[in-house]
Amino acid sequence: MGDTGIGALLVRLRTARGWTQQRVADEYNSLEGRAAKTGKEIGRYEREARVPVPYTRKYLAQVFGVDAAVLDQAVAFSRSRRGDGGTTEDALELSARPSARPNSAAVAVSADAVASADFARFLAQRNADEFVVEQLEADVARLARVYVSHPLLELYIEIKRLRDGVFELLRGRQHPRQTTDLYVEASRLCGLSAHVCLDLGDYDSAATHARTARACAEAAGHEGMLAWVRAVESLIAYWTGRYEQAARLAQAGRHHRARGSIGARLASLEARALAIAGDRVGAVAALADAERTREAMPGHDEVPGMFAFPAAKQFAYAGTTRLAVGGREHVQQAIVSANTAIRLYRSAEDDDQSVGDLFAAHVDLARGHLLLGDLDGTEAMLAFVLDSPPERMSASIVRRLTALGQELNGPQYGGAAQAAHLRARLQHTAVRAASPAAHPRELPT
Repeated sequence: MGDTGIGALLVRLRTARGWTQQRVADEYNSLEGRAAKTGKEIGRYEREARVPVPYTRKYLAQVFGVDAAVLDQAVAFSRSRRGDGGTTEDALELSARPSARPNSAAVAVSADAVASADFARFLAQRNADEFVVEQLEADVARLARVYVSHPLLELYIEIKRLRDGVFELLRGRQHPRQTTDLYVEASRLCGLSAHVCLDLGDYDSAATHARTARACAEAAGHEGMLAWVRAVESLIAYWTGRYEQAARLAQAGRHHRARGSIGARLASLEARALAIAGDRVGAVAALADAERTREAMPGHDEVPGMFAFPAAKQFAYAGTTRLAVGGREHVQQAIVSANTAIRLYRSAEDDDQSVGDLFAAHVDLARGHLLLGDLDGTEAMLAFVLDSPPERMSASIVRRLTALGQELNGPQYGGAAQAAHLRARLQHTAVRAASPAAHPRELPT
């Protein structure tokens, strides 16, 4: 295989096994012990848009059952074919050789070669290489996945550290391809920072991070991240009471040609916002569109966790939407959707069990039972939330609990002791969850 480049070799090894690029990524992740590699990255290696570094080649060799030296040899062949074997020092040495016939033309040519060598030296002074970018992508993928299931304060410091580190790298010099990759990761980290602020109820800071995330996505020309940032902006508008704008932002996001589940996310966001705004027909139509988009989903999500939209989350959004649409039939469908969301999350791996969505689904279940006049069912469904640590509750969950408590104060319950007791528990939990001790607001954003 000495005359085979790394891209062709990886294609040959993969097709011999009948595997997809995603299957290779899954096998790699299983060996490394992290869900960091994606099928898209394997495709980059096969196209030689990126050359796998020695650390990556070690695991790829194990995936395919070959000696790592075979992959090393293929990388060397690819680099020699592309002319990457020369060094900056070689260029400087050539430019410094005296001319056999020192005349004005030779002096001009020599000076021109020196200028070329200077530029080669500039290119060599890069502050990021392929390994740095690969490690960054792996770290972002890990944070995005565990964000949904781990306490906020466990993750925020690392999100900020990585984000600031990427900003610093982008102020330096890299290969253009690596610059694009860094912009994508900067967009994702700013998106995670926006979600931190959303969870804390700091919507102005969330909007600032979202704008930076969009600017980075535009710099990278990444359609998937442009669509995803529109979803974040839609969330910000929704939680600040601008429901029609939230729907429009979700609609705008769907104009981007993006792979994965983002289309279903945007349609679900649009449905929920339209329902709260009073457009029942539009909300139901958007829900149906979300289901169709899920069925026809183009490709896989590049990054798990916060950047994916699992079916469980879609059912949770559908439950909230149908409660807002109202009417006994929709309320009953909302209960089914919320129960399905809980079942799917409970059956998922620990890192994929979104605590926030489990809280939201339980609150929706409680409200569904309340709207059907079932106070016992309401109290039973709230037990999971009310018995949980308050520091795990985001600002949106606090608002849901507060709103539900206000509904229990309605005249239809006639001052029933059970309703009063449950209302007091809701208020107590909301106050504890909103306290500075539960969510320190002094975190830098």
